[in-house]
Amino acid sequence: MARLAQTAGLTDVQQEILSTVRDFVDKEIIPVATELEHRDEYPQAIVDGLKELGLFGLMIPEEYGGLGESLLTYALCVEEIARGWMSVSGIINTHFIVAYMLKQHGTQEQKDHFLPRMAAGDIRGAFSMSEPALGSDVSAITSKAVKDGEEYVLNGQKMWLTNGGTSSLVAVLVRSDEGHPEGTAPHKSMTTFLVEKEPGFGEVRPGLTIPGKIDKMGYKGVDTTELIMDGLRIPADRVLGGVTGRGFYQMMDGVEVGRVNVAARGCGVAQRAFELGVRYAQQRHTFGKAIAQHQAIQFKLAEMATKVEAAHAMMVNAARKKDSGERNDLEAGMAKYLASEYCKEVVEDAFRIHGGYGFSKEYEIERLYREAPMLLIGEGTAQIQKMIIGRRLLEEYRFQG
Repeated sequence: MARLAQTAGLTDVQQEILSTVRDFVDKEIIPVATELEHRDEYPQAIVDGLKELGLFGLMIPEEYGGLGESLLTYALCVEEIARGWMSVSGIINTHFIVAYMLKQHGTQEQKDHFLPRMAAGDIRGAFSMSEPALGSDVSAITSKAVKDGEEYVLNGQKMWLTNGGTSSLVAVLVRSDEGHPEGTAPHKSMTTFLVEKEPGFGEVRPGLTIPGKIDKMGYKGVDTTELIMDGLRIPADRVLGGVTGRGFYQMMDGVEVGRVNVAARGCGVAQRAFELGVRYAQQRHTFGKAIAQHQAIQFKLAEMATKVEAAHAMMVNAARKKDSGERNDLEAGMAKYLASEYCKEVVEDAFRIHGGYGFSKEYEIERLYREAPMLLIGEGTAQIQKMIIGRRLLEEYRFQG
């Protein structure tokens, strides 16, 4: 086996796309990623390169100027990009969640208006659910939209917005009680608004402020921000799908795509950690031989490679299930849970193989060691994934007694 995490059954077009992305990662991302990450610098040249490759339109239908590729193709590209630098995969992930939500739930006017420019990379997408006082409990959202003539007025504070500064279109989930009587279940009184804004920080349109970047342990380069709405006026035709009360379901559909993406990121980071570990183990000598020749290190490499293979297989299965049009929350939850946990373990094993040098910022594994924890909480914690998995299993294996 020449390389871990190969995918059977790919078309010639898929293989060509992946080969192109892999070459781009090896030549344009890996050589500069650690330096840019240490400076917390937005990778503009890399993003421009992805735009030239057409990756911002990868899953957008051809009729809107995209490549019309599958979720599987997208996930495999994300895996390759995360292998180079996970932050870059985050830049395209939120963009694609918004594009997917528009494709699946947008009105024809909304699709015609946004998707061609998103495919070209001229509009960059971001989406926003979380708030300062809530994490996994989406039903506790307090940001609110109130109808005022042909507009809605939005107020509230959102948190953990990836691409908050660099994006020009944000899908924002808020409460909207209009048309929903008191006592309506919280998830049935939420609406997704398509908010256009100028890239940058500060007041990016009247009533909308994007404060500066949140300083993070890892996942640097990509901007993570808050979003503050204070009397933000949005036209009624910017309600996603044109009907209020459907926002929760639209967002959850997008999050399923996001969970496959996070699984793919975990696979990519784990692959890179294995590559670094197996290379260092053959270069570092102790007691008269390369440490790769010591049984303890061979066992560790065997465990790492097995985890990389297992996570990749589950990620591919979840993507193919979504592409088939079937419900995939079980598969996506399993893939996200396993890939993120295995990623953490593989990265830590590679860190251990490096010994003291793994603690040095001169070595790439130090960066991966700080990046992997984000995958444990992004798009739902391990506990949330277990809840989803457990409930779905009880649906499938309901005992009739």
